[in-house]
Amino acid sequence: MRLKVTCEDRLGMTRELLDILVEHQIDLRGIEIDTSGIIYLNFPTLDFTSLQHLMPAIRRIPGVFDVKTIPCMPSEQEHNAITALLRVLPDAVVAVDGSGRITLANDAACALLGQPQAELRQQPLGPRLKGVHVSRWLEQDAPGPLSEKVMLEGEPYLADFLPIWVDEESGGPSLAGAVVVLKSAWRIGQHFKAMRHRESAHFDGFIAQSPAMSELLREARRLAALDAPLLIQGETGTGKEQLARACHHASLRGEGPFILLNCAAIPDEAAENELFGYAPGAFGNNAQGKRGVLEQANGGTLLLDEIGEMSAWLQLKLLRVLQDGVFRRLGDEQEVKVDIRVICTSQQDLAGLVQDGRFRRDLFYRLNVLNLRVPPLRQRQKDIVPLAQHLCTRFAAELERPRPRLAPALADYLQHYPWPGNVRQLGNSLYRAISLLEGDELGPGDLSLPEQEPLPGLDSLCDGSLEEAVKGFERRLLERLYPEYPSTRQLARRLGISHTAIANKLKDYGIGRHGRERS
Repeated sequence: MRLKVTCEDRLGMTRELLDILVEHQIDLRGIEIDTSGIIYLNFPTLDFTSLQHLMPAIRRIPGVFDVKTIPCMPSEQEHNAITALLRVLPDAVVAVDGSGRITLANDAACALLGQPQAELRQQPLGPRLKGVHVSRWLEQDAPGPLSEKVMLEGEPYLADFLPIWVDEESGGPSLAGAVVVLKSAWRIGQHFKAMRHRESAHFDGFIAQSPAMSELLREARRLAALDAPLLIQGETGTGKEQLARACHHASLRGEGPFILLNCAAIPDEAAENELFGYAPGAFGNNAQGKRGVLEQANGGTLLLDEIGEMSAWLQLKLLRVLQDGVFRRLGDEQEVKVDIRVICTSQQDLAGLVQDGRFRRDLFYRLNVLNLRVPPLRQRQKDIVPLAQHLCTRFAAELERPRPRLAPALADYLQHYPWPGNVRQLGNSLYRAISLLEGDELGPGDLSLPEQEPLPGLDSLCDGSLEEAVKGFERRLLERLYPEYPSTRQLARRLGISHTAIANKLKDYGIGRHGRERS
């Protein structure tokens, strides 16, 4: 039990309190005195009757203003706060005395040193740290703060040595020991990533007034700071490459190279040369050799655009690089080690390709550690007009002409057009329109966009029963959408039904791959 006694700061007050405790046969465990006029008492818990007699007796002491029970003594409260603080700190914190012997260690330090705090006390810290002499530092006349790289259990750490000074009664400071904070290389890297994440403005160029795009950029900012492989999926023209570049520049590798390899644009026989390069003399009289994109991207980021188009043989080669970080140039026996982050983009549903046996399952799980899906423009209605205004400003500057106004009818037209080519189609149509525009206002007729045709043969559906009409409409709808969403998972997501239901319907109607299987 603890009591807080508020009283006058006078001679003999403490003695009179102690006499009361003796009179009531109470064993005092601790006492703390605050010069502001507060005395704290610590003694075993009393029953209610004994406490009823003790409290009035203390209040009758001349100069006592108030007496009340408290949960803990000031020193206990301070100790609990320090203990709680040290417990939640992710870095290892160790306190040593003037001889370099451990007096205190938090939970992270105990885990790192492999012993509980009771066993660590009074053990010398110096022999555990390779790279700095703790005792010699403490023996200096006035040791100052020190930061050194040390090795602990074969792992590198940054150690901050902070001296503890206390004031002597004579007025001079005296060295009481030191606090040592140990940060792992991984933790330091996380700190740098967090700083780059907060300071990065590389995502500011995206128009994101729609909820879908705002959520994408929120996730992208967090994933950009990580170093694991990143898979970016989305329809053609949605801006996957632009997002990949922003993620690279916002990462710790932002100052390193950013190399792009379009997997859909190079034949298989040239892909290996592009990816791995070749040694001098590997082909005829070539004496120079060539560095592949893996080697060119060392220390930076390699973007594999349209990874779903990569051949199965090349997928196997890439898998080993991701596993071991090493490869061989063509015609070379020496292994090359690289440190790269791989970002992949695909407009195809890679999970669906895996299920269809057209993409390696093990490579998919290597690449799909972190993932982002860029929403199509039709799901970003709030972004369409701001995007159009931004693009008009840019294109007008490129064409050295005044920026045209957007007619009110154009804004409504842009928001209701389906945009199968997404942002790329919007940009191309605006560029063409501004190039040919003779006035200063842009209207719907200036864009020359292909009209979306209604589903063919709707009139013929009226001849049969309701069930036949529903099935006929369903078949025509799936035939219309399948070229735009050429996998069952994509089409199921578009229509909001299960993957299995879509697969069964495509099979029933003989659409796509299922139609080829039936024929």
